Amino acid sequence: MNINELDLSEIGSWPKAAKAVFIGFVCIVVAALFYYVQISDNLDQLFAEQKKEEELKHTFESKQRMAANLEAYRAQMLQLEATFSQFLKQLPTEDETAGLLDDINFVGTSSGLDFRVIQWQAPQEKEFYIELPIDIEVVGDYHQLGTFVSDVAALPRIVTLHNFDIKALPDGKLLMKLQAKTYRYKEDSNAKKKR
Repeated sequence: MNINELDLSEIGSWPKAAKAVFIGFVCIVVAALFYYVQISDNLDQLFAEQKKEEELKHTFESKQRMAANLEAYRAQMLQLEATFSQFLKQLPTEDETAGLLDDINFVGTSSGLDFRVIQWQAPQEKEFYIELPIDIEVVGDYHQLGTFVSDVAALPRIVTLHNFDIKALPDGKLLMKLQAKTYRYKEDSNAKKKR
């Protein structure tokens, strides 16, 4: 049988093999159209939903890990608050700044140093604290200067030393100029009102 002799209007008279091939072809075309119209759009939506599901799983797992460690985080937060409170206690209050100057003076004279200058400078406000610089000039020998620096570092208040300049004097002594800085916590206005 020749394919060119087959007429669509006389499909009933076609041989069985030709009918089977034609029906198979029609089924393939219908299946392809069904896939294109129905399934391909749904597949795109399925892939998008699967991606969203993965993102939600990751978010859930992350939050689950955080929830599992919540007690540890709370304990760590309490520890940090206690440490912060300890550091705040090491910062002088407005009333204690004069006492800090006396402490530095006492440490220096106990080390055998002679003070030429010990003077507060203008406070410098930072975001969370106020920096209180003190200009210091002392005269003594090498070991006295070392003892002074060590003793200032051991004070119960936080004091940092900056801008060291040491020069030899004609009498064999050393002149040390430096700036000591202490810090005061800057309370916001709401905290002051609560006090």
